[in-house]
Amino acid sequence: MQEIIITTVVIGVIGLIIGIALVAAGKKFYVAVDEKAIAVRECLPGNNCGACGYAGCDAVAAAIAAGDAPVNACPVCSADAVAKIGGVMGVEAEAAERKTAQVKCSGDCEHTSAKCNYVGIEDCRAAALAGLNTGSCTFGCLGYGSCVKVCTYDAIHVVNGMAKVDTSKCVGCGMCAKACPKGLIEVLRADRTFVVQCSNKDRGPAVKKVCSAGCLGCGACVKQCEHDAIHLEGNLAYIDYDKCVGCGKCAEKCPAKNIVRQ
Repeated sequence: MQEIIITTVVIGVIGLIIGIALVAAGKKFYVAVDEKAIAVRECLPGNNCGACGYAGCDAVAAAIAAGDAPVNACPVCSADAVAKIGGVMGVEAEAAERKTAQVKCSGDCEHTSAKCNYVGIEDCRAAALAGLNTGSCTFGCLGYGSCVKVCTYDAIHVVNGMAKVDTSKCVGCGMCAKACPKGLIEVLRADRTFVVQCSNKDRGPAVKKVCSAGCLGCGACVKQCEHDAIHLEGNLAYIDYDKCVGCGKCAEKCPAKNIVRQ
């Protein structure tokens, strides 16, 4: 009986010592919680997409609370969410300009042809790492859905062998763009009217051999634009959306019909 009592006392004393040590350690290493950061974090979507340039929602919330990032730093936040964050920070705020992704390729199965069969992991990054390009255009979409797998908004799918963005669902987080090994996906302002759906920088004859919808670099679009909003860079047309008025004259004159209404 005495042995049981001694054992109980010893265990109790050890437990008390450990408890005191934990309390002391807790006080010594205590980190003050920023209530603003917590309040801001509650307004964020929680996807940790990294579109804001920070490691995740916790990181950008801390930056906003500390004044190191603007209240509209999260491009995914709605106008209401940004307004709430502004209320937490005591400032007026407007939501950042809405952006959506665009796949700079028109090379689906109807406009390009397969030059070989790929048997392996259904992933663009895996195919690219192996140096494989199954389509006739080496610049084109591989179509194995790496972008689809990383999209948490169900805003991008592979249709007819090529990735297509549903702009009504896309929030412009940019995760699909990061996942594309070909660099074919670009996040642009959502109010754009027309887009150039090509990334092939070869000369026209070479493009025409591999894709019937590729940009030929002919410059017809440039000549038609009265607002100096479209130019050729490396045999490929680019639209300056700060100048573009959406008149559509470039699209009307494009012989490959590669400039399309968004």
